[in-house]
Amino acid sequence: MNIPLTSQLINMCAALLLLIAFAMLSQRRILSLINLFALQGLILAFSTALVAHTSNQHHLYYSAGLTLMLKVLVLPWVLHRLIRKLNIKWDVETMFNIPTIMLVGLALVIFAFNLAAPISQMAGTITKSTLGIAMASVLLSFLMMITRSKAVPQVVGFLAMENGLFFAATSATYGMPMVVELGIALDVLVGMFILGIFFFQIRVAFDSLDLHHMEKLKED
Repeated sequence: MNIPLTSQLINMCAALLLLIAFAMLSQRRILSLINLFALQGLILAFSTALVAHTSNQHHLYYSAGLTLMLKVLVLPWVLHRLIRKLNIKWDVETMFNIPTIMLVGLALVIFAFNLAAPISQMAGTITKSTLGIAMASVLLSFLMMITRSKAVPQVVGFLAMENGLFFAATSATYGMPMVVELGIALDVLVGMFILGIFFFQIRVAFDSLDLHHMEKLKED
């Protein structure tokens, strides 16, 4: 059976998103981590535009444009400014060694594919085959959040997890309503500015962005 070119491109984008999620999981440099997040956003925007073209869901073009503006341009720019102003060291500290984290990541991917299999059979979208990859990307991003000790990589992991959730919504139901997407985009943007202030407060208080220092706080 011949698979349409657009479907092949969408599947290729899904595979690239999964590879980038693994690359982010193993990345030790904050600057490279932010660049990978921007690349993930670019592929997500391209994939969303392909789904819009194939399914005639025109609202997804707006979603693709919003993703391009927010995830590829605005948020990486904000993160780059933050790491320059905070003078953060480039090395990302992990709670476990990278090979162990990657093995756990592989187990999560297998779990995500098994979990998504029955859901994909019920979905009626052209992107239903990518639902397992979308769920795997979410789980890998969550794993990145909980295995990093610095605040900035954890925030990047949260943003990458939101990318995976958006891709999952696109895979299962051709995306969320536009009003919901605009609300989420505004929440993420405002949240980034609040987190920027939070980073500076942590740096002033502890002279470090390691969140383990906050565990030492005790009530008198």
